Amino acid sequence: MKVLSLKEPYATLVKEKKKQIETRSYATHYRGELYIHASCSKISQNDSKNKELMTLVESDSLSYGFIICKCKLVDCIYMTKEYVENMEKNDPEYLCGEYKEGRYAWILEEISPLSIPIPAKGQLGIWNYYDEKECMKIMEEIEYGWIDKNHHKYDKVEENFAQDYYLQTPAEIRKNKVGVCWDQVELERSLLQANPWNIKTYFIVYYDGKSCPTHTFLTLEKEGKIYWFEHAWEKFRGIHHYPSKEELLADVKRKFIQTELKNSYQKENLFLYEYKKPKFHISTEEFYHHCESGNEINLFP
Repeated sequence: MKVLSLKEPYATLVKEKKKQIETRSYATHYRGELYIHASCSKISQNDSKNKELMTLVESDSLSYGFIICKCKLVDCIYMTKEYVENMEKNDPEYLCGEYKEGRYAWILEEISPLSIPIPAKGQLGIWNYYDEKECMKIMEEIEYGWIDKNHHKYDKVEENFAQDYYLQTPAEIRKNKVGVCWDQVELERSLLQANPWNIKTYFIVYYDGKSCPTHTFLTLEKEGKIYWFEHAWEKFRGIHHYPSKEELLADVKRKFIQTELKNSYQKENLFLYEYKKPKFHISTEEFYHHCESGNEINLFP
């Protein structure tokens, strides 16, 4: 769903239908359904413009960091001199925007408040919001496989993977519709990043001196609950809930040992790292090094 972040009290004024024109210095070609998000930044109580705007607000309190209403963006009008002069200066709408020749008026219609506001971080411009279920639906478009440096597509990890693989960007994954778990986790990260949840990514690896099997996966903490979000590992595809992070990681470790290592392993060669967002287009070796530079988790406390 497309979202537009506005500072308060502007977001609440849209929700209350006092503001149905968003004025911007740039045009947009987007038309359609749009969420309005109240940004996290607090307003200055001493600002004279804010004091004047607050006289228009009916709500008892403002929202910060929530998607609060839904509308349709139906038009984008270039403000001519005549357009600005025809605005009623005593109209509350005029107070809610910046009307100057050369700017643009984004016209909002069919405004309806959300019964349950959605927590979100917000971004600049028009951005996309996905919850975990919507993210999984998008991930269903992605097949397991990889792209080499010459843009050839493979549906399984072959001998040339170590030399020819590179980490795709989220946009490239969606275009190519293919990625190994390393790629897919970065697409998941990008889709879920607007949420206020605590999102972490992990790299489990077994150093066998040969193929060194690995798996990367994403977890999220939402409303006091923790989830393992899994798409690339087809056998365990889904959104799995756990009572604690420790139980989640123990379960992934157990499944990795059973399915990838066939229960044959030496525990001193099995490692788990929590890693941050890597640079894109890095090689297999660079990706290993990046994950290994993260926070090592004790798998055998």
